[in-house]
Amino acid sequence: MNIIAVDDESLALEGVLNGLKKAVPGAAVRGFRDPSEALEDTENKPADVAFLDIEMREISGIELAGKLKEQNPRINIIFTTGYKEYMEDAFDIHASGYIMKPVTPDKLKKELEHLRFPVESAKDHIIVKTFGEFGLFIEGQAVTFLYQKSKELLAVLIDACGNVMTNARLIEMLWQDDEGSGSHASYLRNLISDLTSTLKKYGADDIIVRRRGVIGIDKTGLSCDYYDYLDGKISGAENADEYLSQYAWAEPTREALRSKQ
Repeated sequence: MNIIAVDDESLALEGVLNGLKKAVPGAAVRGFRDPSEALEDTENKPADVAFLDIEMREISGIELAGKLKEQNPRINIIFTTGYKEYMEDAFDIHASGYIMKPVTPDKLKKELEHLRFPVESAKDHIIVKTFGEFGLFIEGQAVTFLYQKSKELLAVLIDACGNVMTNARLIEMLWQDDEGSGSHASYLRNLISDLTSTLKKYGADDIIVRRRGVIGIDKTGLSCDYYDYLDGKISGAENADEYLSQYAWAEPTREALRSKQ
C-alpha cells in the first residue's frame, strides 16, 4: 500500500507519519509539507491513500484532494483536521474518511480498514519465480534489467529471505572466488542502482530495504514460490534441483530442500 501524508505543519505531519508506521508497518509512507511536491510525487508514483490536512497556506486540503483525484480517481482521501466545518466539503468530493486531530494510530487504522476503494495487496502484482528459470513479474510482465547481473543480485536477496546483506557478502556471493574486490565494489553500486531504478519504473522499489551498508528484500511486498514453500503453502522439495538452478551460490539452499524430500 502506497500512502502519502500532507500537512504544512512539521509537528502535525510527523505525528501522522509516526502513527502510520505503527498502524500499517508494512506500507510505503511518504510525507510532504509542500502540496505541490506531493502532486509531483504522485504523478510518478500513484498513491493508494492520501491523508491531508485541510487548512494549509499554499492550497487547501480540499483543493489538493481534487487535484489528486484528477490524477487517480480511485485514490482514497482521508482528511486530518481540527475543524468539523469542512465535513460537508469532504462528503462532496466523496472522501474516504475524516479524522479529527489529534491523530492516533487507532484512528488511522480504523479509517484504513474501511476505505472507499479497497487496496489490493502488492503481493498479487509482484511475483518472483525461483523454481526453474528465475524471474520477476510485475502486473504479469517479465521485468528486464540493464545488467543481467542485476537480476542475479535480486536472486541473492530473495534467497536471503528478508535478511539484509552487506556489500562485502554480496560481492562474495555474486563473484564467488573471483579476485578484484575493488572493481567489484564499483560494479555492485551500479547493480544496486540498476535494480532500484528499474523497480521504481514499475512502482515496486519499496520491496527493497536499504540501510547504511546493507540491503535486503521486504518479503511482505511480493509473492514468491520459495517463500510459499517455506510457509507450507505449496510443495517444492521434490523440485529442489530446480531452485535457482542457474546460480552456483544457491547450492546450499538446494541441498537444504533435498534434505526435506
